[in-house]
Amino acid sequence: MAPRPVPAPRAAGATALAALLLASGTACGAGADPSPNAEVAQQNPVRDRIGTLSIHSPQGSRTCTASVVHSPGRNLLVTAAHCVQNQRVGVLDGLVFTPGYRNGYAPYGSWQVESITVDPRWASGDDPDYDVAFVTVRPADGRQVEDAVGGNPLGTGRGVGLAVSVTGYPNVSDEPITCSVRTSRQSSTQERFDCGGYTDGTSGSPWVTGDGAVVGVIGGYQEGGETPGTSYSVAFDQRVSDLYRKATT
Repeated sequence: MAPRPVPAPRAAGATALAALLLASGTACGAGADPSPNAEVAQQNPVRDRIGTLSIHSPQGSRTCTASVVHSPGRNLLVTAAHCVQNQRVGVLDGLVFTPGYRNGYAPYGSWQVESITVDPRWASGDDPDYDVAFVTVRPADGRQVEDAVGGNPLGTGRGVGLAVSVTGYPNVSDEPITCSVRTSRQSSTQERFDCGGYTDGTSGSPWVTGDGAVVGVIGGYQEGGETPGTSYSVAFDQRVSDLYRKATT
């Protein structure tokens, strides 16, 4: 078997710091992809809880996708840990979150990232089994982000074989994409789905069940996947519950 390309994160950005974050290359692979393809996500209030992470402004260099999860402070996002911190560059500074971003517009405004919470095993060694992060954002115009767009509950311990929709922002487009898929097991600590179109920028895209719970985010194995047709997530189990508790207390 020919050697496989070096795995690459689904995050992306144009500044020098973001370039270092993405030094392993592109998420796109060669060859035919038998999976279905994502389509443009039509706007609705639930999808508007999902947005871009960009540098300094909504029109700044985009790096990843994040989404609002319900929290006591009403100020919490979930994304992939490699979107906000890794061993190569430390914490990626100057990020803002823009929910519902489309075609250069920020319909609800944007929120500056204030702090991040990652597992110590990610912080010390980029362990892919802990590639998830909770991010708090500052109020904007006196409002918390959850007051503006609502927040999805966190869903942990639900296992695999779940029907989910995955919505995220490829950097090649100013509109989000979405796909309805079913999750499957990659390993005891990782899950996957198969659908084409999830390229650079889609790391952190939430996996949302029919009842609105976030049960995964693109990340984990291969920092989300080395081809656009297969994406991964850390299994949302007790590890993620514990991290959420740390982020909200």
